Amino acid sequence: MNKLLKKISLSLFAVWGSGVFAISSAWAKLFDMEEFYLDNGLQVIVIPNEKAPVVQHMVWYKAGSVDEKLGKGGTAHLLEHLMFRGTEDVKDGEFNQIIQDNGASFNAFTSQDFTAYHEFVDISRLELAMFLEADRMKNLQITPENFEKERNIVYQERKQVVENQPTAYFSETLARNLWQEHPYARPITGSAEEILSLQQQDVVDFYKNYYAPNNAVLILSGAIDYATARDLAQKYYGDIEKSEVASKTDFPVLNKFSQTSFEMKLPQINSKRYVRRFLVPSFQQDKRLAFAYDVLAKYLGGGETSELYKKLVLEDEEALSVSASYDMAARSYGTFTLTAVPKKGVNSHEFAQKVNEALNDALRQLNNEKLKAAKNRILAGLIYLKDDPRDAGNIVGSLAAAGMSVEDIQNYDAGINNVNLSDVKKAAKLLLQSINVQGILSPETGDL
Repeated sequence: MNKLLKKISLSLFAVWGSGVFAISSAWAKLFDMEEFYLDNGLQVIVIPNEKAPVVQHMVWYKAGSVDEKLGKGGTAHLLEHLMFRGTEDVKDGEFNQIIQDNGASFNAFTSQDFTAYHEFVDISRLELAMFLEADRMKNLQITPENFEKERNIVYQERKQVVENQPTAYFSETLARNLWQEHPYARPITGSAEEILSLQQQDVVDFYKNYYAPNNAVLILSGAIDYATARDLAQKYYGDIEKSEVASKTDFPVLNKFSQTSFEMKLPQINSKRYVRRFLVPSFQQDKRLAFAYDVLAKYLGGGETSELYKKLVLEDEEALSVSASYDMAARSYGTFTLTAVPKKGVNSHEFAQKVNEALNDALRQLNNEKLKAAKNRILAGLIYLKDDPRDAGNIVGSLAAAGMSVEDIQNYDAGINNVNLSDVKKAAKLLLQSINVQGILSPETGDL
């Protein structure tokens, strides 16, 4: 560790003051966020929370697996691994040790649309986290030796976490059937063959093309005020030069209706699972419909008072669980998903039919009273969202990285309040007319 790192890690800075996956779609003015930009284009969002002297520090790069060149699957994920290997100041292996020695937690993840790095630290260690993250934004060193090590780790991870995990294999099959020729059909990890074919220059190019302050969002969520955040962001990120960001992926328009069904029987499955996923507009594509789909998801499968839960779990006693979710945080289309687990002994195909019948019945029965109840359940959940700075940082960061403005995030409650019955019925009609896939996952032998 060099002298600068020792100085930062040992000092207690007085910075008092003023987070294949699912995101809760409830956030609002309770965040009391403020946004500003550095001269190099870095977007900074501050979410104050005085409940504890901790901060979630996150850097979100607006580049993910969809930005990889065709045949180069796994590049973004491999780069995520290599970001922990070292720079001129922070030698290989030191990043993790420094963070751990300072009592902080850290991690990173790659998605289709973005890649995020985060540290959850005591406020006295925030400057250390900012130094480390800014350092690897501009000074990452990728050696042949480290490249080979991490490529092998990523390859083994792919084999163990995806190819040997039945639910992950099922999810990838579902995605391929749903997205067809769209880049979202490709696995985030890349295939095993793609990973082994990656070269060091592929990762270096991705780093140079997309890891820049003008293609990133910095989230500071916790016990920090706006003035301090401005000073620290400028101190650690302000001298990083902006660079020309490579062109982003052009997404195809999927307007040819298709409805696919498949059943997969795999070993190591202890219970059946039913999933039906629809392609619907994201927030980027249609703000008003996005709010309507969020309300529709809450109405259909948002908890034990939702229509599908009451019908399939409580009344018919056919299911152990049922849920509906809507993912609006995407650069291209969003997705609307129904998931249900049938009871032991229930026939898979008969259960799928019952789920779809319950869906159609629930849509026909939607009225203003039920709409109001669903909206109120969403709005009631707003008060819990700021409690944990990690949750707040994850929610705001993912939405901002996907293109949602701070104003839109702040005023989410108004968007929900403005949804009317006509909006939700329009969303429901489009849902049933949209591209969708229905998948059933069952044990390889027997009929549980």
